[in-house]
Amino acid sequence: MKALILAGGKGSRFLEETKVRPKPMIEINNKPILLHIIDQYIRFGIKEFIILGGHKIEYIYEYFEGQKVNDDHEYFYKNKDIKIKVLDTGIKTMTGGRIKRAEEYLGNIFLATYGDGISNINIQKLIQFHEKNKKQATVTAVRPPARFGSLTLEGNIVSNFGEKISAHAGWINGGFFVLSKEVLKYIDGDETIFEKKPLETLTSTSNLAAYKHTGFWYPIDTIREKEIVEERINNNELSWLYD
Repeated sequence: MKALILAGGKGSRFLEETKVRPKPMIEINNKPILLHIIDQYIRFGIKEFIILGGHKIEYIYEYFEGQKVNDDHEYFYKNKDIKIKVLDTGIKTMTGGRIKRAEEYLGNIFLATYGDGISNINIQKLIQFHEKNKKQATVTAVRPPARFGSLTLEGNIVSNFGEKISAHAGWINGGFFVLSKEVLKYIDGDETIFEKKPLETLTSTSNLAAYKHTGFWYPIDTIREKEIVEERINNNELSWLYD
């Protein structure tokens, strides 16, 4: 089973860093976000990856240059059993369009996620959940991390100030999809945003299952979020990242 990783966006909140590299190549503790994501899939036996590049794709080519297999931008990673293909899906292509461009390389079932969020999700359980529910698609549902300190008040007095209290908002799209190739028929072309028509159609036809992940999940959308994850790594709170 192959895993697609969306890695073509500009990452406007990282303007300084993304002038020279795509957002998924921003480093968390000296290792690109992209590789943290790939390594999580590898922990559960996934060995074939397609990186859906666009903005500053040359940076990704150069990063893997020493592990080059051929001139079609295919590379080994760690060993010859793990293969990465970097596919140029265009600079302005939307998320759905990027996935559609990989159609010829996909089997009947494939994995897909965003290139800017890390998680300790159990990929094996995710796949088993998808197979059990027999829907065309499964999305990983997560709770959003709190971005602000939480106050507990007694009248006008603060009785508790919590910086790390989890958010109590509803479930959100955490990426880490399992998709049937049938889903591609809902993608019209490069302009299709995957989170719009395709996922909305799947939802309206009861063909989108949600795998609830309550473990670690964190989006890297800002410099501060990058720093928060690095702080947690340095405090040995995310040791699984280096298993």
